[in-house]
Amino acid sequence: MYRPIENRIDTVFVHVSDLERSIKWYSDLLGLQVREGEHTGPIYTLNMGDGRPGITLDNHCFEEGYKIIPSNQPLFNLSASDINAAFNHVTKMGAEIITEIITYPDLSEFSFKDPDGNIIMVCSCFS
Repeated sequence: MYRPIENRIDTVFVHVSDLERSIKWYSDLLGLQVREGEHTGPIYTLNMGDGRPGITLDNHCFEEGYKIIPSNQPLFNLSASDINAAFNHVTKMGAEIITEIITYPDLSEFSFKDPDGNIIMVCSCFS
């Protein structure tokens, strides 16, 4: 079958107003080192591991008048082996919590906002 588009996700774009702030915030969230150098934009990609999609922060610095409109649904989910530790980490960071921890038969999850109001979900799967 002809496939002009490959069956994979390379990166997830997160639209941000302040790239430096967002780089620090997401790096703190994920326990990553910030790469050295100047980060004025328009993008900065967080490495999520070999063979996995990255998270690309985009400040649209070359698009005059660009307005960020956060979705009212989670953009993506992050995994956590300990949902309670993850919730405590996000809470200590001062993130606005959207949903407390909810537990289902096969997973637990919660959602919160980044500094620009983008909603992110964290999940722990039971298997």
